[in-house]
Amino acid sequence: MKKSFCSTAIIGFGLCVGAPAFAQGNESALDLGLGGYFRGYVTYHNQDTAAGSEERHFDIIRDTEIHMDGKTEMDNGLTVGVHFEFRADMGDGFTVDKSFMYASGEWGKVNFGGGDGVGYLMQVAAPSADSNIDGMRHQLKAVNYNLIGGMIGPHLQDTEWDYSHDVSGSSDKISYFSPIFSGLQAGVSYTPDVQATSFVGNAESTASSRGLNGVNSDDVAGAYGSAWELAARYEREIEALKFTVGAGYTHVDHEDDAASEDDLTAWNVAGNVKYGNLGFGVAYTENDNGRDPDDEAGILVVGLDYKMGDWKLGGSWYNREDENLTGNTDLDTDRYSGGAVYKYGHGMDFRASIHYVDHDFGTEDMDATSFMAGTQVNF
Repeated sequence: MKKSFCSTAIIGFGLCVGAPAFAQGNESALDLGLGGYFRGYVTYHNQDTAAGSEERHFDIIRDTEIHMDGKTEMDNGLTVGVHFEFRADMGDGFTVDKSFMYASGEWGKVNFGGGDGVGYLMQVAAPSADSNIDGMRHQLKAVNYNLIGGMIGPHLQDTEWDYSHDVSGSSDKISYFSPIFSGLQAGVSYTPDVQATSFVGNAESTASSRGLNGVNSDDVAGAYGSAWELAARYEREIEALKFTVGAGYTHVDHEDDAASEDDLTAWNVAGNVKYGNLGFGVAYTENDNGRDPDDEAGILVVGLDYKMGDWKLGGSWYNREDENLTGNTDLDTDRYSGGAVYKYGHGMDFRASIHYVDHDFGTEDMDATSFMAGTQVNF
């Protein structure tokens, strides 16, 4: 028996490849479709570096993923599907990024497997200059923090400079999304074991799936265990006015506390208003990093955009404060972004933006300016 593997978006014509079905004695439940994206940019970049090192001013930066999806809708109204994501850039080794199944109906939706939780999936984003660079989740950046020295260097290298509420990462979990009632939706996620020894800011941590290795260990000194996430989102349209608000909360259990270690909590709240072609949004996240005494990371993002046909102009301000990183010294960060996106075809756009970031840590500081221009092609 053959399983159909089909895509209709490769160089303009359909492609189907027969592959053996590995299910022993079972029929294939659904066909898989191929998708994904290519994001490629050229950049002109200047930044501060440690003595004896220098950044490349002109370079190429890109990000590529391959997605596989399939779903089937049954006569009783139940929809069952699967979703896989693979990182496909040179050096990535075609690694699995996400792998889960889902089921949905009038009762809501359940995700089961390795993927994001409700904290991220229901999070409200502020407008951006280029969502790949200054959006909710970092996809690309020009700054090379490995070139930074001094006391500030290690702190910059260990941090993700976005505001995604994704502390449970793509670890195996179960998520439930309620039906939408008058614009309101709620969700909850449970991760048995995030298998992280530490969290830095909003950094993801992904545990390997368990197969023949049995269950995970528990009560491991210095490790994190189970995680609960709660989120809610509300959307409403009144003629030309549309507004969206949302909030999320995550608690990650620390299995065996040592000195300065504690359970981790993170939360976010955000609002977005659109009037006609004009959009404005504010988002705030906070993460206590699971350490005691407190050294929270608080992030405030303000964004604005304006759409004109196939064009979108946008800008954002990103402000982050990391408390008590070394003694009582805080790390303060500001990033200013502005840019334009032009849709030149179905699933294809051109993007150009400029970004200035400033980091201050006691008597040390680091600045960087990046101009990035490129394209995104979805398939």
